[in-house]
Amino acid sequence: MRKGTIKDRKPTTNSIKIMNLHHHLPGSLRTQLKRAPMSPQATRAETVLLVQRILLSGIIAAHGWARWLSDAVVPFGAWLNGQDIPFGLTIAYCITALEILGTPFLAAGRFTLFLCLSYAVIYIAGIVMVHAPEGWFVVGLGRNGMEYSVLLVVCLLGIAYQHLSKRHEISDA
Repeated sequence: MRKGTIKDRKPTTNSIKIMNLHHHLPGSLRTQLKRAPMSPQATRAETVLLVQRILLSGIIAAHGWARWLSDAVVPFGAWLNGQDIPFGLTIAYCITALEILGTPFLAAGRFTLFLCLSYAVIYIAGIVMVHAPEGWFVVGLGRNGMEYSVLLVVCLLGIAYQHLSKRHEISDA
């Protein structure tokens, strides 16, 4: 093993590629990559959560855009009204707007706690109202079950937990 500090080491080819890549990222992502050096385990954990947050943003955005582009907001609102939920159409438009407009902010790490908790509440409601009655499996042994939605909620809550501020942080005591 080489002696000396990290600063004394020459960059590897991969680290040079990563250093050059950060110039093409949006400002908030670039800032996240420029943080002070951490242990390899902490860096890996942050990288996994960053990738997870970006992928979830894409999945959620696709959900909202598909509803919007297929003119399914009004039928969604009518379905909500049929479930005795007041203001169904307004709720459908708000959910769709949040899925479309909120996801770029989530991907960039902005308003992360608010967005993750909001999406989690929406998808928990979907689990209760739609998916749980259909069972666990989305495909295969069932259809339209809750497994995928549960995974989304757990991932969203994990990211939300990472972004708790110090004043909201849960103590170990």
